[in-house]
Amino acid sequence: MNISKVPTIHVGIIMDGNGRWATSRGLPRVAGHRKGADALRRTIEVAPRVGIHGITFYAFSSDNWKRPADEVSALMRLFAQYLETQVDECVNEDVRISFIGRRDRLPKTIVAMMQTAEHRTRDGKTLHVRIAIDYSARDALVEAARTAPATATRETIASLMPAPDVDLLIRTGGEQRLSDFLLWECAYAELVFLPVMWPDFQATHLEQAMMVFRSRERRFGNAPAA
Repeated sequence: MNISKVPTIHVGIIMDGNGRWATSRGLPRVAGHRKGADALRRTIEVAPRVGIHGITFYAFSSDNWKRPADEVSALMRLFAQYLETQVDECVNEDVRISFIGRRDRLPKTIVAMMQTAEHRTRDGKTLHVRIAIDYSARDALVEAARTAPATATRETIASLMPAPDVDLLIRTGGEQRLSDFLLWECAYAELVFLPVMWPDFQATHLEQAMMVFRSRERRFGNAPAA
């Protein structure tokens, strides 16, 4: 097959269930977030092997600032630890990292680490990992509307979105909603909702989701194939 004809598959993942995973085991919620970071690493490792070229992970929504201050602080520390320990591995594995969402409300030390990670991994070609932090799809749409000219087309708005169109959207944790994640980009995404909590997410779950994705007929408004 001509390599130019191989479709680029972009997956969005809502990593839900960390807190519930922890509390069901009598552990503090942050323990679930730590285990969730392990699941993120596993997913990045296996993604290229199952034909995924880009993944956007929903790490921290703009609404998550409403959570208890100690949990938010723990999440920020965990995020900093992840950046500190994983960037070298991403460089070695040819993985590009970038971030979407607001940066003005994040700790300045973390913003500096994000910028370093983006710079060091900018040439990665095997997989593009986008991490949504302090992100709101509604805010992204509002910003695009402010920026776009009055004659803007769908293509214009799409070019102002922080991520490409999503082919497959996976949400763990049993909930079945988008929760303000990539609303524009998910217009024609195939949706897969899994009961497994994010810390328990394994390579087999990603493989199964990809099998479901490949079994579906994507028509984009066209009539079914005869």
